[in-house]
Amino acid sequence: MTFFRSSKHQRLLWSLLLLSVGAAAGFGLGIFCGTEPPVGCRESDLTPVPDESFVSPASASSVETSPEPEPMPEKWVCLTFDDGPSKTTPDVLSALNRAGVKATFFVVATGNNDKYLPLISEAAAAGHQIALHSASHEYSDIYQSADAYWKDIDLLKERLSPYVRADGLWYLRFPGGSTNTVSRRYGGRGLMQQLKEEVTAKGYAYVDWNVCAEDAVGGKPSAGTIFRNIVRETGEQTQCIVLMHDSATTRTTAEALPDIIQWYKDNGFAFLTVEQAVPLPTT
Repeated sequence: MTFFRSSKHQRLLWSLLLLSVGAAAGFGLGIFCGTEPPVGCRESDLTPVPDESFVSPASASSVETSPEPEPMPEKWVCLTFDDGPSKTTPDVLSALNRAGVKATFFVVATGNNDKYLPLISEAAAAGHQIALHSASHEYSDIYQSADAYWKDIDLLKERLSPYVRADGLWYLRFPGGSTNTVSRRYGGRGLMQQLKEEVTAKGYAYVDWNVCAEDAVGGKPSAGTIFRNIVRETGEQTQCIVLMHDSATTRTTAEALPDIIQWYKDNGFAFLTVEQAVPLPTT
């Protein structure tokens, strides 16, 4: 997995990460968008300033020093889902399981989705990866300070512990992504850099995305629109981390999944979980 450092792949990633340049044309985070969200974006999904990759820098550096037991596929995709579990999660799991595809779920435990938390055990038992997102997903709370962020993560792990081995969860996704600017309103301009350094120092890997389904936008996009968004944003990329949602309002995501999965299969992509594609930082 040397693509994080190779100039060829960095140019590929950079071209998508700079979707902010074409922000008026559609969503970013391929992976990051401009200051004003383009049509089809919601603020909580945006990280407006381009970063150099969609994973923790320490993860990238560890690739060069740690031998891989097996070569990575030339083309791979990670399907990831944020903000669940919810009433839509069973349909997402059914679509994935029918296709024999493993995905990664960046979960929340807000207190409002307690009755759906057992689905985390079901997903893990089916071979899907469970990863950390937020206990509350309230920017004003979690981004007050670094201490507030870690209290949120600790609470999330506590709420997940009946359903999965929470102390084994080492992958996370910041609400809004790793270079969001929304956090500046609450914790100042330096907060995200501080959090990224602390996350890596604690042995976690933070993961953004470089393809966005735009499935959590207002107006509830159709399954066909979600499919077209993913095809468009994948473009010529050969390593993709796709952002989708299994929140209560993203009903059409599950409907789009069969076509999304078939398209990636037809184009020669292998399906990986995030932990298969992204190494943890070495400490």
